[in-house]
Amino acid sequence: MAHAIRSTRVLTPGGLAPATFLVEHERISEMCAWDRVLSTAELHDFGDRVVAPGLVDTHVHINEPGRAEWEGFQTATRAAAAGGVTTLVDMPLNCVPETIDVEALEVKRDAAQNQAWADWATWGGVVHGNADALPSLTISGIPGFKCFLIHSGIDGFAWVDEHDLRLALERLRGSGLPLLAHAEVAGPVDAATHALNASGADWRKFTTYLASRPDAAEVEAIALLIRLAEEFHTPIHIVHLATAEALPLLTAARAKGLPITVETCAHYLWFAAEEIPDGATEFKCAPPLRSAANREALWNALLDGSIDMVTTDHSPCPPAMKRREEGRWDLAWGGIASLGLALPVLWTAMHRRGIGFERIAAWMAGAPARLASLSGRKGTLAPGTDADFFIFDPDATWTVTPGELYFRHKLSPYVGAELRGRVLETWLRGEPVFRAGEFTGKPRGREQVRA
Repeated sequence: MAHAIRSTRVLTPGGLAPATFLVEHERISEMCAWDRVLSTAELHDFGDRVVAPGLVDTHVHINEPGRAEWEGFQTATRAAAAGGVTTLVDMPLNCVPETIDVEALEVKRDAAQNQAWADWATWGGVVHGNADALPSLTISGIPGFKCFLIHSGIDGFAWVDEHDLRLALERLRGSGLPLLAHAEVAGPVDAATHALNASGADWRKFTTYLASRPDAAEVEAIALLIRLAEEFHTPIHIVHLATAEALPLLTAARAKGLPITVETCAHYLWFAAEEIPDGATEFKCAPPLRSAANREALWNALLDGSIDMVTTDHSPCPPAMKRREEGRWDLAWGGIASLGLALPVLWTAMHRRGIGFERIAAWMAGAPARLASLSGRKGTLAPGTDADFFIFDPDATWTVTPGELYFRHKLSPYVGAELRGRVLETWLRGEPVFRAGEFTGKPRGREQVRA
């Protein structure tokens, strides 16, 4: 059945405007004037609610296969759909086996069957010693690769040094696929941690953890990646930028035309180090949450285009791994559970700063879709694209409770946050999958394979 979607506030490529669009065979077939009557289609008139392109989250840890007790396709994609995310891209490290060769990729594809409420893809992994596996992964249809320049927390996903990076980038040269990098190096972290332990620092204090992951670890890693981007002419993407101290390096590199893109995460734009209670390890992530002044510098960089996009880095774990009873930051698993919350979190912060809703489409849909080779299919409302969209009430206010969370474990630093804006419906390829707090139909998400 064809659907006609109408609102006085459709987030088109040209901005918010009255519009109607026609959905046929899972795609948008036509963008029309608001008052166009399409007699052959079922009309869905959303009044003055915002209709926006489905969000694309390129930094999600689904953890299945192998660690579905942490998170899985069923729960992760439900949480995504409830937050307006219609496509997510899984990180390759927290599953077992890690997605570092084609055989592991096939295991993941089997695990996702008939479970996903959103469309999905997965990054491949670059680890110490797997350079020869990269060409096969390249032709398998994945959108790119992820690496760590420091221990990832997962022994089976070994971090890489400059030698490993050179081997990998030589294999990737000419493919056009991006290399995503967790940009911290071990030297400054090891030195800071040793000094803190020697001084008898209290690991229940957030200031101790913050001091253990200094800005220099990010800055040194990014400087190395910039040099390699210039040498190999291969796209490099900096994931979860936390420090504003690296912005001058990145701005200079991009001014030279180097193929570098940058993301930050909703939590770096929302929380600030000064506000984090000691022992509250649900706030632990790496790189760490930094100062309020640093947060404002990240907002300025997002507004001026120095940062391209916003993701979640949803990285959950069983609650026991957060070690809340001990409250020790050095022992707790690092990762913030947030899938489904990024849209209202970001919109709340934007509204406070007087930033128009239109920027959401670029930061959370269009730019991530380009990174994952999904432009033309995802990330915008235009003829020929998949009919992925959500209906949003930008004025609704609510408080996050565990009952509002759809991911597997309900431990999140956002619990108690007072937010603005709610997703009322989410449509995936022309059919509703989430409506009025309920999931509709059956899981119908598909893997998005690079053409």
